[in-house]
Amino acid sequence: MAILKIDNLHARVEDQDILKGVSLEIKGGQTHAIMGPNGTGKSTLASVIMGHPRYEVTKGTITLDGENVLDMSTDERAKAGLFLAMQSPQEVPGVTNSDFIKSAMNARLDEGQNVSLFSFIRELDEAVASLKMDENLPHRYLNDGFSGGEKKRNEILQMRMLKPKIAILDEIDSGLDIDALKIVGDNVTAMKNQDLGLLLITHYQRLLDYISADYVHVMMQGRIVKSGDTDLMRKIDQEGYDWIKEEAGIEDERVVPEEKEDILLGTCATKEALEK
Repeated sequence: MAILKIDNLHARVEDQDILKGVSLEIKGGQTHAIMGPNGTGKSTLASVIMGHPRYEVTKGTITLDGENVLDMSTDERAKAGLFLAMQSPQEVPGVTNSDFIKSAMNARLDEGQNVSLFSFIRELDEAVASLKMDENLPHRYLNDGFSGGEKKRNEILQMRMLKPKIAILDEIDSGLDIDALKIVGDNVTAMKNQDLGLLLITHYQRLLDYISADYVHVMMQGRIVKSGDTDLMRKIDQEGYDWIKEEAGIEDERVVPEEKEDILLGTCATKEALEK
């Protein structure tokens, strides 16, 4: 059983502290959801876990099965079993979906080993059909010319093929209509097992209608301020976040002032995840 443990994590971008003491433990078989308004550090957490070079960890630890994740490069984290479905996947003209996914799968094998081509094609075709994607998708360039919804489903396609230990879905629901959200939700739910831990990052309760969560956490001011189960999610859906702010003595839930938010974070922290 995989265990991702985050302990007292602090991180900054440029001269601004974003994460201010995040502690969280995700085990295989568990689904955790992190909710909260814009600008509270949710997407930054996803980026820091995966090793985005823009963010500097100033304190705390991240371990996967006891191994120090912070000592790993981004590709080493992926090989170890971490996966991030990004909000704004990068377009890569010239590289087909099938080549990209097959290369990623081969990279996780021992040197000299490769995935069986027959098994790969069969599994990829089944996954494309299950996600109700264009049957020509394997031959299209990675995310090139894709709609927002196609990009999101393509992230889940990669997750299905790579079979990570811990998967982080960063606002996978944004830009999806109800039908597409149900398809994504059904596919993620079908992947749930004791060898997969899930971290769902979202603003809205609607994602959790399709992917049930065992634990719900609320992030404000760069830290988790409240945790509970689906009852907490339902109360947020009905009453919003003001009661949590009042309970925690928080006036401004954001990590950075509004006038600096676009400069430091953009509309979302992983919006330009591969800009460097």
